Amino acid sequence: MTSKEILEKYKQVAVYGMSTNSAKPANYVPVFIHSQGYNVVAINPNTNQIGIIKSYSSIADVEEKIEILNVFRRSEFCLDVVKEAVERKKIKGDIDIIWLQEGIINDEAKQLAEENGIVFIQDRCMLKEYNKYY
Repeated sequence: MTSKEILEKYKQVAVYGMSTNSAKPANYVPVFIHSQGYNVVAINPNTNQIGIIKSYSSIADVEEKIEILNVFRRSEFCLDVVKEAVERKKIKGDIDIIWLQEGIINDEAKQLAEENGIVFIQDRCMLKEYNKYY
């Protein structure tokens, strides 16, 4: 599945590691995606709101359906993120895509996600991919 197909098909995005600092990509990328009509929620245990975007403490706490889990965490932490995502998928049946932002690569996390039926993208910026097609 290409990034264009993903961006066209899926509209429910949870952003793991969304920042409250508007100068960081972990803030302005999800804010941009939200402005393009995607339903965006944040996963950040330090706040319950980032601008107009609701924030949850963990993947398990997100009340909305998650189609894309967009990850802003250092590469070495991504395996744990994927483990959380796999647990949620087993319980709730959502999380179709895990998307690691540009510069974030973890092949062990990729293997775990794919073994559990989750499409895995790494080292790509969602904003740049969106702008490439629209």
